Amino acid sequence: MDRRIEKTLIKARAAALDVLAAGGFSDFTMEAVSEHSGISKSTLYRHWPDRINLLADALETLNQQPRPAAPLKANELRERVIELITHLASALDGSRIASVMPALIEAAEHHEQVASFLHGYSAARRKTLVKLLQQGVARGDLPAEFNAELASLALSGPIFYCRLMSPAAFPKKRVAALVDLVLGSRCN
Repeated sequence: MDRRIEKTLIKARAAALDVLAAGGFSDFTMEAVSEHSGISKSTLYRHWPDRINLLADALETLNQQPRPAAPLKANELRERVIELITHLASALDGSRIASVMPALIEAAEHHEQVASFLHGYSAARRKTLVKLLQQGVARGDLPAEFNAELASLALSGPIFYCRLMSPAAFPKKRVAALVDLVLGSRCN
């Protein structure tokens, strides 16, 4: 890709997130992103057919999860879960993703397209944790009846709660205690 085009796309993605964070979804328009970024609307529409596609692209490039490593080894489940939850806590503590999350949640209540996007975006990110926990079950690190999906919600819920419903983000130094609480003594 041409370096100038790449720089333009990066600038547009950043502007999209800035506009969303500053004014919420009702102010998030291609026109507002164009004005904020100095990029013409025609250029924006050339790369993204609508604001949802622009937003999805901006979020995809913004929050890169730690990628699943090699298959789970003995005695590493706890540390890998801590790594994922710490990443989530960091992402929701003062980052761009943290600044747009309230606007996305509010918009999801009123716009089906945003709700669909947000639910899919969240499920795709949670899938990494669910798969890791399922590997723990398969290895025997967790009991066969362990519900990986429910555990993933229990692990991520406090992080989102603190970001959205309390004055302070979830403290990263408490992630290990949260993991131990949810996984209990079943996991080393």
